[in-house]
Amino acid sequence: MIIIKNPEELKKMRKACYIVATILEELKSYIKQDMTTQQIDLFIENLTIKMGGIPAFRGYRGYPASACISINNQVVHGIPSEKVFIRDGDIVSVDVGVLCDGFYGDAAYTYPIGKITEEAERLLKITQEALYKGIEQAKPGKRIGDISHAVQKHVETHGFSVVRAFVGHGIGRSLHEEPQIPNFGKEGVGPKLKKGMTLAIEPMVNAGTYEVMVLADGWTAVTKDGSLSAHFEHTIAITDNEPQILTKL
Repeated sequence: MIIIKNPEELKKMRKACYIVATILEELKSYIKQDMTTQQIDLFIENLTIKMGGIPAFRGYRGYPASACISINNQVVHGIPSEKVFIRDGDIVSVDVGVLCDGFYGDAAYTYPIGKITEEAERLLKITQEALYKGIEQAKPGKRIGDISHAVQKHVETHGFSVVRAFVGHGIGRSLHEEPQIPNFGKEGVGPKLKKGMTLAIEPMVNAGTYEVMVLADGWTAVTKDGSLSAHFEHTIAITDNEPQILTKL
């Protein structure tokens, strides 16, 4: 069942989303080479709590950390570790979820570290553009497939591939609600979009094949061919007109 949010519920969601947006912005100047992914996770946890939120991912289905931090060929759900160091030339995807006032916010950003390759630069640019192409379709009367198709078309036009094993989702009182939002699909299909729907749209894009596999830790998904992967995400609300991005400062 797709849950429509009223203005009061949207107001509460904005608090959680504001915390997420602040964290992702702060990370732009915080993440440096030679720090560990565990250091980044601790920074996210501390800032979340300081701002009055609760890290949404910690303990979710047994996940052991506050954020998902995925490097280079890791697609999503990378587990922070004191043994994993950020290096010059890495691309680091950070997925942050926050619970505040009974509602969730969820967003992701992929950070370039130092001097990255031209391919990596293109991958980040096209993935972020694909996110906004999808968001542009999030209007009343459109359908989920319109979002999915817009993302896929932009990505594949530029020679990259969209991950199919993981999808975007509804969000609100639960971290994951209906509907699912694939990053591939046909226009004009799927649930119709209505004012008050809140969605987490999140293209995951690979430089090579779209195929992925999950490592032995049961969480970390990597590209099957070892190619680079990028991930960008926003939580948005459907309004009377243009979509509202809740996880943007």
